[in-house]
Amino acid sequence: MSVNLHGILTALVAPFAADGSLDEAALRALVERSIAGGVNGLVANGSTGEFSAMTHEERMRVVEVVIEAAAGRVPVVAQTGATTAREAIELTQHAERSGADVVMIVTPYYEPISEEETVDYLKTVCASVELPVMLYNIPPATGINLHPALVARLVAEIPNVKYIKDSSANMEQAVQLIHHHADQVKTFVGWDVLTLAGLLEGAEGIVAGAANVVPEELAAVYAAVQAGDLTAARSRWNRVYPVVDGLITEPFIPAIKAALRLKGEDYGQPRLPIHPASEETTARIAGLLDELSAAAVAN
Repeated sequence: MSVNLHGILTALVAPFAADGSLDEAALRALVERSIAGGVNGLVANGSTGEFSAMTHEERMRVVEVVIEAAAGRVPVVAQTGATTAREAIELTQHAERSGADVVMIVTPYYEPISEEETVDYLKTVCASVELPVMLYNIPPATGINLHPALVARLVAEIPNVKYIKDSSANMEQAVQLIHHHADQVKTFVGWDVLTLAGLLEGAEGIVAGAANVVPEELAAVYAAVQAGDLTAARSRWNRVYPVVDGLITEPFIPAIKAALRLKGEDYGQPRLPIHPASEETTARIAGLLDELSAAAVAN
């Protein structure tokens, strides 16, 4: 199965209604917002999408809705990892049946596991489908780092591993993946403030929660890099960077939802125990968005 996965991928937030239920209409609108903004793909049920706060059935429904709404216009990556291989297999096979283009598999979280247990888990889950697989490396949440040597082993032993999303925030590690393993696996940087650095180093793309808020701006950075126009890439990045940095230095999910609300689009509040953005955080984000708008008008 062939898929052209590249560029800016939006790590979609999960819209919730006032009663806390999944807001499917809002999720469809969010998909439209990202595609209209020029992103190159969508990620359903990532960390920004609060997958760990959802039921098994809700996670399946999110994947179905995103695929239906995208309607083949951009690739859809479904994050299907879980705390057990059994649940991950069920979610991964469901994503394949539903029409996902790629599955992204996070390693188990909460219960610490060894590298060998990690390898066995990934081998078992990946073997359950034929879809291309994106490894999801997020050590702060899982307690284990998919370091370059381990990634090379996984790619060698699991035929359908084609991509990795590196959310370690370790640029040295990302550069090693890009420069030493590009013939084995395509690297997507999963730390928003490293967007320009990752793209200039040769990353295949970026998975960004900030793309919910500023899809056009991030897509423009990617387009400029692809065109070889470093001056334009830096100019566009310098303009949007304060917003991206402001979002990631706050509690991220509440900040993203607050920013969208400030733009006139309400996708609900995070699920407990995560609290909504504070008034102070919301005010800071509002100021950054105003500065971005002013810079756009000036240019």
